[in-house]
Amino acid sequence: MQIKIYDSIQKEKVEFSPITEGEVRFYVCGPTVYDDSHLGHARSAIVFDLWRRLLRENGFKVIFAKNFTDIDDKIINKSLQNGKSIEEITQTYTQRYLDEMQTLLVERADIEPKATQSLEAIFSLIQKLLDKGYAYKTPNGDIYLSVHKDKLYGSLSGRIADLENLSRIQNSEQKEDNKDFALWKSYKGVGDVGYDSPFGKGRPGWHIECSAMIDAHLAYKGKYAIDIHGGGADLLFPHHENEASQTRCANDQTLAKYWIHNGFVTINGEKMAKSLGNSFFIKDALKHYDGEILRFYLLSTHYRAGLNFSEEDLLACKKRLDKIYRLKKRINFTGNQEICPSFKEAFLGALNDDLNISKALSVVDDFISQANEFLDSKLHDKIPLITGNLSFIQKLLGIGSKDAQTYFQLGITQEEKEHIENLIQERLEAKKTKNYQKADAIRQDLATRGISIMDTPNGCVWEKQ
Repeated sequence: MQIKIYDSIQKEKVEFSPITEGEVRFYVCGPTVYDDSHLGHARSAIVFDLWRRLLRENGFKVIFAKNFTDIDDKIINKSLQNGKSIEEITQTYTQRYLDEMQTLLVERADIEPKATQSLEAIFSLIQKLLDKGYAYKTPNGDIYLSVHKDKLYGSLSGRIADLENLSRIQNSEQKEDNKDFALWKSYKGVGDVGYDSPFGKGRPGWHIECSAMIDAHLAYKGKYAIDIHGGGADLLFPHHENEASQTRCANDQTLAKYWIHNGFVTINGEKMAKSLGNSFFIKDALKHYDGEILRFYLLSTHYRAGLNFSEEDLLACKKRLDKIYRLKKRINFTGNQEICPSFKEAFLGALNDDLNISKALSVVDDFISQANEFLDSKLHDKIPLITGNLSFIQKLLGIGSKDAQTYFQLGITQEEKEHIENLIQERLEAKKTKNYQKADAIRQDLATRGISIMDTPNGCVWEKQ
């Protein structure tokens, strides 16, 4: 099947064609590790995890990289405020991010470069820009890219007019032009962090690290450096614009053949960001919702659309996931699985259309309804197809991997489980002695606790409502 991608630069859906047949080189901007990650980070990670799974399912070898920015003004400020070393802060939040991604069932990247481990590549790229006259060094040792020398600057985002406003905020008296952006920041003394370099002691600017990491780990030598570059919509300008400029000027190369950007997560219509003080941290959400439920909620809205976080919507989304697990609960099959060709074509076809998740999930809904009809009619020959389709959903969307009983008992502590099991045993004894009033009272007591029980040929089973 043909994959269609909405390219942020062309501003339309285009047919995907890799630079090298059968291979995709994919780079996504990762977190700046100075604080806990919020749901905006989670959504971006889940979106690009889905893209990666989809490309792989279409037969591509995907080389996937996601960076960690581990040196930055925010990290330095955090270090000074908390009296902790840069390394302690960045290692702590990098590991927290990785742990949270695992809980959200996001696969780890093939390559996870860090800024502090990429200094040689950064030095090399800056030197190229200096040698070619696109960059200059100020008297105080800072190095800037001269934006006006890049005639194509602004071609990525179309927002060059916004640069003037941004430049007023980030102005420096030593810049030749307010629009120029930093490649290297010289060491400013106490309270700063510096690394030895050919340009003097200092540290890299934010934008240069991604271009350098792509150079070091992924880049082809031809017209395009990589197939796909991804990130949040807020990175398109100026971060991605500046990345593209650096690579274009240094290597006479277009950074990416395709650009993919995911929409914002908002709270009450306001973009979620730590700087705005409205960050709904992943760790806080995971206190109340299982990672798989959170994952399903964050991928259930089309990736380019904004998502206004709502617990009401999340719970409605959970009910949709419940249906998958209720179907899984009805079957206990360990034989050979098959995928229904028509289901695969419809489901994969929807996702191949720029991740049309709404259409893909409607295909899933139709399958679940039909599968339940087959089971109601005792058409047991359909079970291999049902389990095969469920496995295919799990493979692409990253959901449905739990045991059904475990899923329906999520959020119940071990102590609570033991209490529930004891009550169910009391009810069973009451029924044996025909004390149906007590049995009904126990059922009602459990129901008020949000626990429903079902008598089956295999015994009494329970779940959290």
